[in-house]
Amino acid sequence: MTAAMLDDPSRVNSPDSPWAVETHGLTKRFADNVAVNDVELLVPRGCAFGYLGPNGAGKTTLIRVLLGLTHADAGTMSLLGISVPRHRDLALARVGAIVDEPRFHGHLTGRQNLQILAAARERAARGRIDVSLERVGMAQRADDRVSKYSMGMRQRLGVAACLLGDPQLLILDEPMNGLDPAGMHEMRDMIQSLVAEGRTVMLSSHLLDEVERTCDAVAIVDNGKVIRQGPIAELLAGASDPGVARIVVPAGDEPTGGVVVTSVPATGASSDQVEDARESRDHRGSWIPTGSMITSRIMELRKRRGLMAALIVVNIGIPTIFLTVRLIAHAVAPTSYGPAGGYDVFTELVAGIMYVFGFIVAA
Repeated sequence: MTAAMLDDPSRVNSPDSPWAVETHGLTKRFADNVAVNDVELLVPRGCAFGYLGPNGAGKTTLIRVLLGLTHADAGTMSLLGISVPRHRDLALARVGAIVDEPRFHGHLTGRQNLQILAAARERAARGRIDVSLERVGMAQRADDRVSKYSMGMRQRLGVAACLLGDPQLLILDEPMNGLDPAGMHEMRDMIQSLVAEGRTVMLSSHLLDEVERTCDAVAIVDNGKVIRQGPIAELLAGASDPGVARIVVPAGDEPTGGVVVTSVPATGASSDQVEDARESRDHRGSWIPTGSMITSRIMELRKRRGLMAALIVVNIGIPTIFLTVRLIAHAVAPTSYGPAGGYDVFTELVAGIMYVFGFIVAA
């Protein structure tokens, strides 16, 4: 398959296609690294579709190729039945996307940022600003500066920006990243409500549990290649245990492309089977924190510097202060207060460090 096939209108060019996203043999290389490897992808219209894989699996690169932000080396692709990149402008007119994370002018309000974006679109976009803000639950904070927004609020403002074009297809890159449990719940509800309106939402994620809770169908990707895809209900139906389904997902830190098996309750499972499935799974696919998981969590915490500082102060600073006070007390009244030996110092500091580590890798 050659690069010339990317502009072949005979392969994919049907606005009535049942697929919101369709790719055949899509490939993208960076020198010797194949980031998108012969991807065959079919995203049905009117559903929430998860593109699931570990960090570094090529999820963001695929999104950038679909949106024309980087060129493909081989294969064909279409959005809403319209061939891209041949008819990219026509296709993207009905597509809203967030790549990496939403970026806004921090010194401006949410409403002002949307006004700037709407000015670059058709006239009707200006009339959708208030509706879009209301739609994502940001109407009450629309006139606050974006620099005061939480990560979840910026994500919702990003979705509002997507809605300015009244898109049929939304493509969201890791929309759950950096969100606390309440923020994840709000994002999940928003995505499902957008699907209920007849839109298609394609989201990438490394969080298996969130994809299972949010999406109707999924494609599992590893090392740039889709290894399995289809409706989640069908994937679960293939389990040998009628009450507990097992999904095989890529293990991101395995150099040989190993896999991790995680359990989810199947339809019609008994309460005991559901509980067994819940106890045996971890929402990241493994109970062992991998290097990519820890790195991802640290990057999330870097965006919330106040929380990271509080963790360090509480879990390391307080034990250090305690030990210092104990040493001073021993110096002043050695008969009343025993010395803080090396073992005490070691256990206190290790306990504090473990608390921080536990938070980093926790769900």
